[in-house]
Amino acid sequence: MSIELVATDLDGTLLRSDGTVSDRTREAIAGAEAGGITVVMVSGRPVRWMHGVAESTGHHGVAICSNGAVRYDLATETILLHDPIVPTIGRLVVAALRAALPGVCFAVEQVDRFGREPAWELRGASRGVVELVAEAEELVARDSTKILARLDHVDPDELVASAQHALGELATATHSSTWGLVEISAAGVSKATGLERYAAQLGISAAEVAAVGDMPNDLPMLAWAGRAVAVANAHPRVLAAADELTASNDDDGVALLLEAVLAARQ
Repeated sequence: MSIELVATDLDGTLLRSDGTVSDRTREAIAGAEAGGITVVMVSGRPVRWMHGVAESTGHHGVAICSNGAVRYDLATETILLHDPIVPTIGRLVVAALRAALPGVCFAVEQVDRFGREPAWELRGASRGVVELVAEAEELVARDSTKILARLDHVDPDELVASAQHALGELATATHSSTWGLVEISAAGVSKATGLERYAAQLGISAAEVAAVGDMPNDLPMLAWAGRAVAVANAHPRVLAAADELTASNDDDGVALLLEAVLAARQ
């Protein structure tokens, strides 16, 4: 079947290492969409980090954010769908991880703010976020798009495995970092589920989807899509799971994929 939709991760995949979108990638997105191919950004990023991406890519289309928990309209910069962790589950998540991971520290992403425990040291700019500093039990007292659990200097793959074991079916744990950070979504929520629901709405099957990514939080999406692509700079597990390889994020790997998909379609 021909590819009708290309789903791409952002950081480390579509975006260059400096966080920008190359001219070639911008042109490839426009060309693919003009040729009838839907391009969907599927990211672990919260919506508060999407404004610059929306501007760089023309304020059109839909993005799947927060590892599948949010569907976001890039034209109007509004949330179309939200699958949060509700407070009752959030409290259980915190308790389970406190018991299993001594010294763990928490933060939360919510639709209108970022919250963190006092011990959570910020990395990089807060990007204009409305911030709450409180203990985790207070942070999760309202719906949370993602709960973040952190243990610095711990291998992220091992940390996610331990976190998921402790959580069981309570919630979904993944990571997209090179340090000890776990990203936790509501049970069953992943990039794959967010993308699958949107594709179904468009009448597009998994066999008609090519997905490209670089980190373990992309693995469910790559497993679901009919064509799984890794950028050259991808995590070893992503490289092993992919059907094919494209160039790195700094060498326009997503643009190369989009150009190839469009050429095959034509």
